[in-house]
Amino acid sequence: MVDDQLMIIEAVRRLLADERDIFFLYCLNPVTAVSTAIESRPTIILQDLVMPGVDGLDLVRRFRENSATEHTPIVVLSTREDPKVKGEAFAAGANDYLVKLPDKIELVARIRYHSKAYLNQLQRDEAYRALQLSQRQLAEANWALQCLAAQDGLTGIANRRFFDNFLELAWKRASEADRLSLILLDIDYFKAFNDTYGHQRGDECLKQIATALSSLVNQPTNLVARYGGEEFAVVLPDTSTSEALYIAETMRAKVESLGIGHSGSKSSPWATISLGVATITPSSKISPAALIAAADQGLYRAKRSGRNQVALFEETVESIER
Repeated sequence: MVDDQLMIIEAVRRLLADERDIFFLYCLNPVTAVSTAIESRPTIILQDLVMPGVDGLDLVRRFRENSATEHTPIVVLSTREDPKVKGEAFAAGANDYLVKLPDKIELVARIRYHSKAYLNQLQRDEAYRALQLSQRQLAEANWALQCLAAQDGLTGIANRRFFDNFLELAWKRASEADRLSLILLDIDYFKAFNDTYGHQRGDECLKQIATALSSLVNQPTNLVARYGGEEFAVVLPDTSTSEALYIAETMRAKVESLGIGHSGSKSSPWATISLGVATITPSSKISPAALIAAADQGLYRAKRSGRNQVALFEETVESIER
């Protein structure tokens, strides 16, 4: 309760003395009323309107402007039964209006009503915050699961499943004027690498090459994925044949420069890759499978020509599906 008259405060205290579940605090100095309320966290504030040094309506507004008391119920106590004053009190943010001194039964009833409503609102707010937190945690968990489902467990890049979906989407998004390029590549003589150095070193080799490839394709519209085993795929939307060949050659040189020793290779003392490139203008007459088959044929040509090189599928991709 905020009132500068101790006699009024004592009268209210006596009205509430028999109510064992009501804990009564008071503040004689309206200047410190807000800080006292912040410290004590009341479930209801009884406040006089006429006090020295502070306008009662301004004090109501100050309670409402503070985040700790902005929703705390405020019951204005006034000596005047004046509709205009009542209207001003409600406009300032008061929840109720009583002419002092009120009847005990009415005072207790209003205190209980407003306190219960306030506590229920606090519980609802807390439940809502908990629900929001739970929903955010669930969304984060789902996102993490989606990332894991799209990620190759060994290399950390996209997996085959994500590659298939990405290529399908890139195909659908492409217009009749767009060019879509695909690079398929694999590590030369990788079985011999595993036989010579063991599968643990083989896994490290795969991870190093995956990281190197990803560092060269950093556009969000492009994708590097592990296609399977020692084979990788690079999807390059809106990329011409010459651009795709340049990227492929850069990848080949980058991998060789890693200096991963490979004594079992017949083409180089280092681990190297062979790459096949194909480019197409997507249309409803052919499917993404034709582009994959064309890049695969380019890869076969690179391997057949001695490995550690880039080969272009030079026929029309449409011929693959005929």
